[in-house]
Amino acid sequence: MPSIARFMIAKRGIVHIMNAKDPTSGAQVVGRIASLLRALSGCMPEGAGTSELARQAGITRPTAHRLLSSLTTQGFVDRDQASGAWLLGPELYLMGAVAAERYDISELAREHVAALADATGESAFLSAKRGTETVCLLRRDGSFPIRSFVLYEGKRFPLGVASAGIAILSFMPGDQVDAYLRDHPLDHEHGAAHAELAVRERIAETRARGYAVNPGLVVEGSWGMGAAVFDRSGAPAWALSLTGIEPRFSPERQPELGRLLLEHAHRLTQALAGVR
Repeated sequence: MPSIARFMIAKRGIVHIMNAKDPTSGAQVVGRIASLLRALSGCMPEGAGTSELARQAGITRPTAHRLLSSLTTQGFVDRDQASGAWLLGPELYLMGAVAAERYDISELAREHVAALADATGESAFLSAKRGTETVCLLRRDGSFPIRSFVLYEGKRFPLGVASAGIAILSFMPGDQVDAYLRDHPLDHEHGAAHAELAVRERIAETRARGYAVNPGLVVEGSWGMGAAVFDRSGAPAWALSLTGIEPRFSPERQPELGRLLLEHAHRLTQALAGVR
């Protein structure tokens, strides 16, 4: 029996030679590739260098360079020859176009994101839950000339960070919330405002109001509000949100913004329930 096995990754394959006596090695490589691609997706459209991607993925620079080079040969990653920055490749675009038929709700959500931006003057967004993160899928800027650029298409945040992540986390089952907060100490990277007790307080407030409020906790002075959108099983899978500068989110205005968010989140949830 041969001492090595070939593992084929993705449809056309990135072939890695790995020791068959270590069944975890294949999963580790897949995990590292997934971490690199997630990190890279958050750096679009400018891309990022090897060192930055290695840091975000939690792997060494030589390992990151080797994997990125392999991904490039298969078209999953591209590289800007002038700057040296890595970029998402055309194969991912093609695969994404196919997967969008099942997972992408952008076309259904677009009218709601636009309506929120038009009605409030703020920047409006659609974000999706992906594992333990939210990723922004749509952005529409309102008429108010001063904007926050904390959130943009492709930007990822951990659940419980930013208004979309708070809204989604708040309506997950209690045991899932407990496990997530136990395994993901958000304050390590995002500061004391994201310590477990503080996050739990925001969860309780969100459940009571129905919508989440982020009072400038990601970037000082940049506020956000969000409402969860539910899939056909009743799980919070997306969120609609608004961001802007602090004076635009005064206590007097928050109830109206929250009402609009909940109205459009409910209508989008109902529309999704009717999608076959």
